[in-house]
Amino acid sequence: MNRRSLIVLGGVAVAAAAGAVLLGPGTPAAPDAGDAPLMFQNLAARLAGAARIELRQGAQSVALVKRDRETWVLPDRQDYPAHGEKVRELLVGLTELRLSERRTSDAAQLDRLGLEDPNAPGSTATLLRVMDQAGVPIAELVVGRRRMRTQGNAPETVYVRRPAENQAWLAEGRLPLDADPQLWIDRDLANIARERILKVDATRLGAPPLVLTRTEGPDGRLAVTIPEAPPAIEEAATDEIARTFEFLTFTEVRKDAGLSGQPVGETRFTLTDNLSITVSGTQDGPTTWLRMAAAGDDEAARLNARWRGWAYQVSAYKAKALLPQISDLLKPPAP
Repeated sequence: MNRRSLIVLGGVAVAAAAGAVLLGPGTPAAPDAGDAPLMFQNLAARLAGAARIELRQGAQSVALVKRDRETWVLPDRQDYPAHGEKVRELLVGLTELRLSERRTSDAAQLDRLGLEDPNAPGSTATLLRVMDQAGVPIAELVVGRRRMRTQGNAPETVYVRRPAENQAWLAEGRLPLDADPQLWIDRDLANIARERILKVDATRLGAPPLVLTRTEGPDGRLAVTIPEAPPAIEEAATDEIARTFEFLTFTEVRKDAGLSGQPVGETRFTLTDNLSITVSGTQDGPTTWLRMAAAGDDEAARLNARWRGWAYQVSAYKAKALLPQISDLLKPPAP
């Protein structure tokens, strides 16, 4: 081996030795996202005692109260049940929130991160508090702006701080925060396939009786059977009645106790699997409020557990399908 080759090999050996020193066991590895400290230690166990959740952003606020082991309600909406999955996502998000980067501690700079005083007019910051039955906070934080993800697999990040501190952090985690009570209401009423409706008996105040019956065969559809010789019927309108319980949601809700107004009619829907549903309407000024009651087996019990004690306002086209009358089904006159 010549002298030049020995010099080259010697240089490689020195570089390898230097690399071994730099990358050896004495040098810590780059921090992993999972190594970021949790914002709230041992929170999951303490959340079992959570009894109230409060969110405030400027003039908007919402409170959720736990009524039993699994049900959260909205006191400002007459204790109507909140969206359970959204509440669960919020609480799980709190337990997984990690402080990844320290940011400013200058109070004058907090508004740049959306972490100014949540009570100030026009504030974009959200104050989140989770409390136990005695009103003692289990977890509370101010949540600011979310930072856009630059990579598809990167975790969601948001700026946060503790209410009594000015120290801001960039945190990893997802928190579904909405200070608007309307966004916490579980608006789903039912989702029953159209093929299950066999018969519809509708009685409207001041209108003749209306009966629709499903025709025979695999492609059967609802058709008017009373009156026996109806005028020309728009099939799209009868199909809408068949779809009335598919993805049925409401726009407003109130307790039916003390509901004022005049009865406008009642419809009985006969379905497969020993299920029937009765819908009754009450007109209170410009608003039609609907009560629903199911009869049958376990499915009816589940529906009544959601519907009992409440009156609902639905979209105009769903209201026509739930309380149909013959005049709503007629084909438009020919031009």
